[in-house]
Amino acid sequence: MLLAAGVGSRLEPLTTQVPKPLVPVANVPVMEHLLRLLKAHGITEVCANLHYLPEKITDYFGTGEKLGIKLTFHFEEKLSGDAGGVRAMKEYLKDGTFIVVMGDLLTDADLTGIIKQHKDKKALASIAIKKVDDVTRFGIVVRNEDGFITEFQEKPKVEEALSDLASTGIYILEPEVFSHMPETGEFGFGRQLFPQLVAKGLPVLGIEMAKGTYWSDVGAIPQYLESNFDALDENVKLHTNSQSENGNAKAEETASGRFIGAGTKIDETARIDGILMTGKNCVVAANAKLSGHVILGNDCIVEEGVWLSDCLVWGNSRIGKGSQLKNTVVAGNCTVKPHSQHEKAALVPDPVVGKPLASNCSK
Repeated sequence: MLLAAGVGSRLEPLTTQVPKPLVPVANVPVMEHLLRLLKAHGITEVCANLHYLPEKITDYFGTGEKLGIKLTFHFEEKLSGDAGGVRAMKEYLKDGTFIVVMGDLLTDADLTGIIKQHKDKKALASIAIKKVDDVTRFGIVVRNEDGFITEFQEKPKVEEALSDLASTGIYILEPEVFSHMPETGEFGFGRQLFPQLVAKGLPVLGIEMAKGTYWSDVGAIPQYLESNFDALDENVKLHTNSQSENGNAKAEETASGRFIGAGTKIDETARIDGILMTGKNCVVAANAKLSGHVILGNDCIVEEGVWLSDCLVWGNSRIGKGSQLKNTVVAGNCTVKPHSQHEKAALVPDPVVGKPLASNCSK
């Protein structure tokens, strides 16, 4: 089950346009990356809970047939916590071991190996965990010598942390966990279910991800940008096709390390100093400079003299002549006015304009 119901408030204003599961990483929605990962590990029956802008997710994925999976959706009128969302799909999940994955993750985790460890040690619940540098951002787990969890700490201070192992939002569960949940009401994994199982002396296993495994959440804009750049650097092993169904994935790798989509035109005077990925039918005009990591979605226009450094531009957007953008995300259908300057910004179409291509952007 993918947890895809969150509003994505930490990604605002980007999520005023699209729900969090559809924000693109390397021009492919993050939820699609997860579905492809699940399929690569033989998991082809997937359900997802929805709440915020649900029709955009269902319109994009449909039944999952294009990805070779069977996808079932459940709409939640009122959010009931992450464990509550899973509880609502009890009838779908009750017949055997199942996996729960947070819908805002980018990872190449060995799900097959994680599931095997869960079954080998006969755990009731297992949490995939990973060493982190900043314990203050995560739920931290403490394990005994057999790997079973004995204690949890929620975003502890550095000096109070008993471990540097963080929950990754990937859980392997047996259907018996439903008997430890209340029938109704809001209920969470990290603060309620897992601590209660441990308090009862039940086997909750902490499974450390294999060395070299990539894992990041894209729930906040800095991490979202970083995840996109990591994808360009191929620090994460993605399972997207060389040309995905929506035409957004990299189509051609050039000698200079650029991934250029079909129909894209780059002026011979444009300077590419770094790694560029484009979708289909983009235009990069004369004397534009693209440095660091730059990703352009489908049908983007970069006008003359523009400088983009470490930027992510969603589809159908136009960057006006002479603009300078650094560490910035430009949402879809946005026109950045000529000679604009933005750094560490998230730009979305001005809602007052209300046109397919806005005349300016709001920060």
